Amino acid sequence: MMLIPLVLSLSVHEFAHAWSAWKLGDDTASRMGRLTLNPIAHVDPIGTVLLPLLGIPFGWARPVPVNPARFRQNVNMSTGMALTAAAGPISNILLAVLSTVALALCWRWAPTAIAPGQGVGELLQIMVLLNVNLALFNLIPVPPLDGSRVVDGFMPARLRPQWERVTALSPFLLLAVFVFAGRIISGPSSFVVGLLAQLAGAITA
Repeated sequence: MMLIPLVLSLSVHEFAHAWSAWKLGDDTASRMGRLTLNPIAHVDPIGTVLLPLLGIPFGWARPVPVNPARFRQNVNMSTGMALTAAAGPISNILLAVLSTVALALCWRWAPTAIAPGQGVGELLQIMVLLNVNLALFNLIPVPPLDGSRVVDGFMPARLRPQWERVTALSPFLLLAVFVFAGRIISGPSSFVVGLLAQLAGAITA
């Protein structure tokens, strides 16, 4: 039940990185066969397959290569990298919204499809929660997570020395993120899920 949603969500996440880079002029990922929704192109044996099979609700895919030097001349490299990084979490939020809409429509028009034991309802609920948490986790501004590239792209020059001192500690910060990720994103996750619940309520009303 966890493997299918995770593989789908991570594949869409990495595709979004590749697609946004391609739209900005960088065809590196496209030339490497990563501009695709085919999970095989993005699967990491440990992060995408082994951890879900072990029941661990966490994972990762192979990072999409992005070369900012290949962006179009009218695209600032820092801004382009920030936009490319943001595309991944945004795609997960979109998947969460689409899964919420699908769940609400099933509840209203085909309740038997999401009845206990059918599996469809549980899969859609996992898709919602998984994608919300993936988006929020990746937005944490600690390298190499997407949030760090977003912050880096828009960091004012006067604050860059302080930011570079923070990034120098990234291995330790990343370890702390893995340990405390649940506490870090629990509040924002509840807030976003609450908004999605309101959306579902509006559809089923």
